[in-house]
Amino acid sequence: MTFDGKLVVAFDLYGTLLSTESIAKELAQHFGQEKAATVAAAWRKYQLEYTWRLNSMEQYLPFSAITQRSLDHALAENSLSSPSEEVVSSLMSAYDSLSSFPDVAPALESLAKSSTISPVVFSNGTQQMVGNSVHRSPDLSPYSSVFHDIITVEEVKKFKPHPEVYYHLARKVGKTREQMGEIWLVSGNPFDVVGAKAVGMKSCWVNRSSDGWTDALIEGKAGRPDLVVKGLGEVVDGISKVQKIDRP
Repeated sequence: MTFDGKLVVAFDLYGTLLSTESIAKELAQHFGQEKAATVAAAWRKYQLEYTWRLNSMEQYLPFSAITQRSLDHALAENSLSSPSEEVVSSLMSAYDSLSSFPDVAPALESLAKSSTISPVVFSNGTQQMVGNSVHRSPDLSPYSSVFHDIITVEEVKKFKPHPEVYYHLARKVGKTREQMGEIWLVSGNPFDVVGAKAVGMKSCWVNRSSDGWTDALIEGKAGRPDLVVKGLGEVVDGISKVQKIDRP
């Protein structure tokens, strides 16, 4: 994959393009509306926690296995019995078809017209999971051609925010470690933003809730995004202004 001198902008998938909370609709069909949102939140919490713990233990499991095991954890925590294999299969399939946020479609339409930006998907997910989401899900598949590549952590067997996953991204887009500052990350996850900044990338935080930046792990500019937007529709203009490039 060549990027022809364009600015590479890597979009996180889960929590940025796709809403992990949207799985609650599928959960409600199996466990009831009352429990669905709580289970969905716990599922996401443990999914992320497991990746961080595996990083710390220098171990690896595919994100698909992590997703299923964190579901088991979330159900047990909510005193729900283990579902049948058929239900688990249905839920895992639904995870490949999460709903996108409302601002995603118009933003991708804008990116499709860009002559200066090369968008890629950059995710913790397996190549199969992410590929299914981008190419088959009802919300994202109409815009799959917008992305110049799908880059996952599967090859390096680490998860965000481990430095190696960002260096892996750089290699995939033809950049060296000395050129990390030439790559942008767009993410709704603060831990991802801080991880990208730690290796010298530029980062854009998607703050849909308008709560303001509260992550206090790293002090100063090194621990804060270079750009904050309220939705993906602001990304192209925002990055263009920071980079001082003409708006496509």
